[in-house]
Amino acid sequence: MRNFVSLSLAAALLAVSPVQAAPASQPEAVLKTKGYRAAVEILDRDHDRMVEEIVKLTEIPAPPFKEAARAAAYRNMLADAGLADVEIDAEGNAMGVYRGTGPAGGPAVMIAAHLDTVFPEGTPVKVRREGTRLHAPGVGDDTRGLAVLLAYARAMKESGVKVKRDIIFVGNVGEEGPGDLRGVRYLLTKGKYKDRVKAFFSMDGLDPSRIVTGGVGSKRYRITWKGPGGHSYGAFGLVNPMAAMSQAVVDFYKIPVPATPKTTYSASVTGGGTSVNSIPNEAYMEFDMRSVNPAELTKLEQAFLAVVQKSVEGENAARSIKEGPITADIKMIGDRPAGETAATQSIVRNADAIIRANGLEPKASFSSTDSNLPMSLGIPAVTIGSGGEGGRAHALDEWIDVEKTKSLSGAMVGLGILLATAGVQ
Repeated sequence: MRNFVSLSLAAALLAVSPVQAAPASQPEAVLKTKGYRAAVEILDRDHDRMVEEIVKLTEIPAPPFKEAARAAAYRNMLADAGLADVEIDAEGNAMGVYRGTGPAGGPAVMIAAHLDTVFPEGTPVKVRREGTRLHAPGVGDDTRGLAVLLAYARAMKESGVKVKRDIIFVGNVGEEGPGDLRGVRYLLTKGKYKDRVKAFFSMDGLDPSRIVTGGVGSKRYRITWKGPGGHSYGAFGLVNPMAAMSQAVVDFYKIPVPATPKTTYSASVTGGGTSVNSIPNEAYMEFDMRSVNPAELTKLEQAFLAVVQKSVEGENAARSIKEGPITADIKMIGDRPAGETAATQSIVRNADAIIRANGLEPKASFSSTDSNLPMSLGIPAVTIGSGGEGGRAHALDEWIDVEKTKSLSGAMVGLGILLATAGVQ
C-alpha cells in the first residue's frame, strides 16, 4: 500500500513545484508539503481503523431528532483524536478544534459530516460485511464522512501539520429531511464559532471529483384542510375538506415554472378522514417546492399559497357552510435556503486544483446539503466527497466499498482541499 500511495502522490504532483507551502495561485502545491505527505502516510497506516469506526458509528442508531447517542460517541472519538475544545453544543452538534498558528479567535475553517440518517427509529443498523463491502442503512450517508473526518484529525495531529487557520471538525445533527439543516443553522447563526467561520465544507457523498457549489433551496408545507364533517349520506351537500384539498392539488400542478433555473414541485404525502361513509372533518397533504434560484422559489411559494387560499374560498362557495366553513391550517415544515458559491472563490479554486492534481476531472453540481445554509449567509461553502464507492443511499440495502486503494485515494483528495483552504505551512 505504501507503494501505491507513493505512486499516487507522484502522479498527482507532476506539475507542482517542490515547495513547502502552497501559494494562493497554486493550491495543488499542498500535495508537496511535508505535513500533507506525513498525514497521508498515517491515513494509509490507519485505514483499517477508519473502517472499524465506520462500522461502530453506523451501528449506533441516529434517526432524525434522535442523534444524541451517536453524537456522544463521536464527541469521545474527537477527543481521542487529540482535538481541543471538544464538546456537544445546545443543538446536539459534536465538535472539536484543530488549532492553527494564527491568533486565537481568528478566522476559521469548518468541516462537517452529518450524524443523522433518514431511517426511522427501530430500523436494523447492523453492518453486514461481504469482502470489502459494508451493507447497512446509513453506512455511506453520512457515516463514512464522519469516520473520514476523524481520520483527518488524527493524521494531522500525529504528523504535526501546521495550518494558519483553526479547523473546526463537526458531526452535526439535522441534515436529513425533517431536520431542516437545524444543526448547521445553529452553528452558523447562534453557535460560539458563528462569526469566525470564513470557509465551510460539508463532507457528504462519496465521489471525490464532485464539488457541490450550488444549494438547491426548498420550501415544504403541511396543509390541513378542516371542516364540520358529517355523514356521507345524511349530511351530503356540506363543505368537504377533501374536495378543497383535491382542487388545490389540481391547481398546484398548473403553476408554470422555468426549466432554467430548474424549479420543481411535488404533492407528496396525504391522509385524513375517519371512515368510508363519513365526510371527513380534516384532510392533510405535504408539499415540496425546490429551486436553485431564491427568487423563483419565492415566486413558486407565493403561487402555492394563493392556490391554497383559492381552494378554501372555492369549496366554501360551492357547498353549504351551515355547519361551518372550510379552513386551512398552513404549517411550514421545511425551509432550506438556496445559494451558490462562485467559481472565483478560493474554496472552489482549491477544490478544483486538488481534484485535477489527483488525476480526476472536477464535476461542479447543485444539490441540497448542509452547505445550503452557509451559502445563503454569504460564507464560501462547498460539499465534497469522502472517497470510495457505494450505492443505494437512503435505502435499506445501502452499501459502500472500503477497498483500500479507492478508499484511500478518495480520502486524500478531501484532505488536500481542506489543508489548502486552512493554509498549510
